[in-house]
Amino acid sequence: MKKFSLILCLSLLTTLVCQAQVSPLKFNKNGEFKIVQFTDVHFQFHNPASAIALKRINEVLDAERPDLVVFTGDVVYAVPADTAMRAVLSCVSSRKIPFVVTFGNHDNEQGKSRSELYDIIRSVPFNIQPDRGSVESPDYILPLKSSDGKKDAALLYCLDSHSYSKLPDVKGYDWLTFDQVNWYRQQSAAYTAKNGGQPLPALAFFHIPLPEYNKAASDENAIMVGTRMEKACAPALNTGMFAAMKEAGDVMGTFVGHDHDNDYAVMWHGILLAYGRFTGGNTEYNHLSNGARVILMKEGARTFTTWIHLKGGEIIDKTVYPDSFTKDDWRKRPLVTE
Repeated sequence: MKKFSLILCLSLLTTLVCQAQVSPLKFNKNGEFKIVQFTDVHFQFHNPASAIALKRINEVLDAERPDLVVFTGDVVYAVPADTAMRAVLSCVSSRKIPFVVTFGNHDNEQGKSRSELYDIIRSVPFNIQPDRGSVESPDYILPLKSSDGKKDAALLYCLDSHSYSKLPDVKGYDWLTFDQVNWYRQQSAAYTAKNGGQPLPALAFFHIPLPEYNKAASDENAIMVGTRMEKACAPALNTGMFAAMKEAGDVMGTFVGHDHDNDYAVMWHGILLAYGRFTGGNTEYNHLSNGARVILMKEGARTFTTWIHLKGGEIIDKTVYPDSFTKDDWRKRPLVTE
């Protein structure tokens, strides 16, 4: 027992030291900040079909060398969940890259609760999620500092989109709660006030898509880039998170997973509704080769570049927000005569 306690204490000490060594997230000297989004790894520790997921994660990390990695849910898909989670996260941790995880609907179905998994994730070096306190799985903000480190220059909202509807007469997936919407509004307003009334450029990461994903995808006037092979499995009820983001004016884009055969990005009322790229192996349905989404933010500007990174370094669907998703005014084009 004493030996176990000593090992546990050393493990906790190592975690605290590693977390203390992680510098605040900030734009580099070129005014850039790169994020890699992995989603739906669906990792099964004892299943050889999961090997390709780790191979792709390692390949993307080596090629892209991101400043931050965000896993948007459904990381583990079989027991032992703790071993599986550590195996996936070690790819990032071993490279000393800061990372966070937002849960999907399957993560806590593998013998570990959300709170247990959250604590396991927190114990992995270079994880930068906050202590959850008494909350099972908190929402939190990752501020990005300016390149000189003197001020907040951008925000990353990380939200728990939960799992399944808790109302017996409403089928399907759960929704972001009114408390979460209010939390977002309060946090956004506070950062905006601190910035002299100007909203900071922001992105949001969570697992289950908002209902607006289907609305945008079905609109013939909305500009979409990427693959759409299935309807977004969004909640049946809409609690207004998209409207809150639109009114607050800070969020430029939302990035989700959940639907393995989608990797598109579509503009909806000035906010880019985007999917990551399915990262897992053949442990769940998929008809797209696995990979990741990469997001490159620019300091001091409401713009970012994003692309899909696939096997062998193949890059597809590279776009720039908002330019790639807005129609130009044909009346202002130069007159061309022949």
